[in-house]
Amino acid sequence: MPDAPAPSRRTETIAYRERLTPGPWLFVACGLLVPAGLLAFLPIDVTVGIIVAIALYAAAVAFLLLTTPTIEVSDSELRAGRASLPREFVGEATALHGQDAFIARGQQLDARAFTLLRGFVKDVVRVENTDPQDPAPYWVISSRHADRLAAALTR
Repeated sequence: MPDAPAPSRRTETIAYRERLTPGPWLFVACGLLVPAGLLAFLPIDVTVGIIVAIALYAAAVAFLLLTTPTIEVSDSELRAGRASLPREFVGEATALHGQDAFIARGQQLDARAFTLLRGFVKDVVRVENTDPQDPAPYWVISSRHADRLAAALTR
C-alpha cells in the first residue's frame, strides 16, 4: 500500500505563530548609520552623502526584517526559524521568565541543545525533544509570548 501524501501546509491548522522582530529601539539604533554615511560622503558630495546615508539605513532595516525568524506550531510540527521538529517528538514545553529564562539561556544550557535565541526577547520556552535519533535533548526558543507558545505545544 503506498504511503499517504504528507499534509499540505495550506490545509494544516496553525495553533501558534510569532515573528521575532526586533524591538523599535534597534531600528532607532540603526539610525546612527545616517550620520555615519553623511560624515563619510558629505566631503565628496552632498547629494551622494544623503543617498548613501538613506541607502545604509534602508539596507540595515531590510536586513533586520529579512532575517527575522518565525516560530510556528502546526498540527504536524514545531518550526523555529529554519528548523522543524515533528509534533510526535515534542515533549514537555515549559515557559520560562525572568531569572529562570536567564539561567536556561546560560548556566543550564546544554551544548547539544537547539537554540533560537534573540537578545531583545527575554522570555524563552524549553521544549523537550523525545526523538531518539536527534542529538539535541531539548530546544530553547525565545518568545515574547512564552506562555501561549508553551500552551500551543501542550495541546
